[in-house]
Amino acid sequence: MKVLHVITGLGVGGAELQLRSILQHTRHTSDVVTLYNPGAVADMIRADGGRVYDLGMRSNTELSALLRLRKLISDGWYDVVHTHLYRSCVYGRLAARLAGTPVVLSTEHSIGETHLERRRMTAGVRALYLGTERLSQATIAVSDAVRDRLVNWGVPAGKLTVIPNGLDFDRVAFGAEARSRVRAEFGIPQGSYVLGVLGRLDANKRFDLVIEAAAPLLGEDAKLLVVGNGAERERLESVARGTGAAEHVIFAGERHDVAAMFSALDLFIASSAQETFGLSVLEALANGMPALYTTCPALDGVVTDRARQVAGDAPGMRGAIAAEMAGGRRERVGVPAIRELYGIEAVTDRIDGLYERLRSGSQRGSVRTG
Repeated sequence: MKVLHVITGLGVGGAELQLRSILQHTRHTSDVVTLYNPGAVADMIRADGGRVYDLGMRSNTELSALLRLRKLISDGWYDVVHTHLYRSCVYGRLAARLAGTPVVLSTEHSIGETHLERRRMTAGVRALYLGTERLSQATIAVSDAVRDRLVNWGVPAGKLTVIPNGLDFDRVAFGAEARSRVRAEFGIPQGSYVLGVLGRLDANKRFDLVIEAAAPLLGEDAKLLVVGNGAERERLESVARGTGAAEHVIFAGERHDVAAMFSALDLFIASSAQETFGLSVLEALANGMPALYTTCPALDGVVTDRARQVAGDAPGMRGAIAAEMAGGRRERVGVPAIRELYGIEAVTDRIDGLYERLRSGSQRGSVRTG
């Protein structure tokens, strides 16, 4: 089958990198169209041999983009259009139906209790999402938490299938040479204990909380590495200065060598106010280090002493960090249950199978999401 993935943008982010991993493992011919911002992930997909189209949208209400997208879909004779992220769902579902595409479905990557992809859930946002949802046969929820939130929001339960995000273990594997290289790059002594956070620097990630919690514990033998970029960077740098520990808080910026950055760390901390899955925590565990997290739906039901949920306040988090540091650097080992549950090969196979069932159902005049 021929599949077109429609995504809002292709800058570095969880949904964007997840799409790239799916493209690397799918058994179907797949292209990608981004509504705008064909960023670093578009370059990665093209380097993998994939095809990426840029719709070139210049505003959120550019109706002519809908016609361009419909033409692209029609000309490509796609069997499946798979949309990712809010704006691409609104435009992609409608364009696919106008083009007569047999199968239209979406993946919901990030719906919180009060926000949809950092967008407050207003009546208008909800109406557009649910209105265009009627034009699709199915929605993939990346966790049970996402599924429950979508049902509460008004998406019919029968159209929802839970397929988690997949983890590419090769992409995040530990490397001793990479560990030494990254530490040398940032002037971190090889023997230092390094705490780390990784992700887009936005308010929901609450990296300011980690800085405030860790600051009294930092020094020549303990550093905090902040990996990522975004609108919060300047404020986070100010927070670091305000704690008096700025010289021990290192801002690495946006990085694409994820395995190397994880390898440089000794303890990963995820401090989000809301999460729909928690892929970065799984990646850290797959790299072999322990992790502390405030919320991670992907670990619900997973029993391991390598990850611990902690309080979402600075004193509580500080206590958990201090306890982990007091025990010394842990041996690098993985969590077998994570590989069994979230390997990218098995996850992509489930997505491909859903395409095939939906396509078969559309040919018979009925659809089953299974």
